[in-house]
Amino acid sequence: MVKLVILIEPQENVRLFEENWPQFLHYAEEMPGLVREATSQVEATLFGRSYQLMHELFFASRQDMEGAMASPTGQAAGRLLQQITGGGLTLFFADYKEDDIENIRKYRPGSGE
Repeated sequence: MVKLVILIEPQENVRLFEENWPQFLHYAEEMPGLVREATSQVEATLFGRSYQLMHELFFASRQDMEGAMASPTGQAAGRLLQQITGGGLTLFFADYKEDDIENIRKYRPGSGE
């Protein structure tokens, strides 16, 4: 699985961002191949650059993600995101794997397996 991670910096024009964020979500949620999404409000920065929001779009493969970004709704989402953030954002792709702690603990030394 792969995800597109969007890190949004604190916005100078909060009203513009808040009024248009639902439209961005609408576009993003219509992207072909989207498996799921997650939004996190950043509560505190411990070190490094400050961000106010992290949004993640999950896809089965990089090919699916690239196709989604090239689609009409993906292009519209990208344009709107640039407009409402004034370019104050970071985008990156990440190979994504997930496991729950119960499964991880099964394979630790001394776990009996």
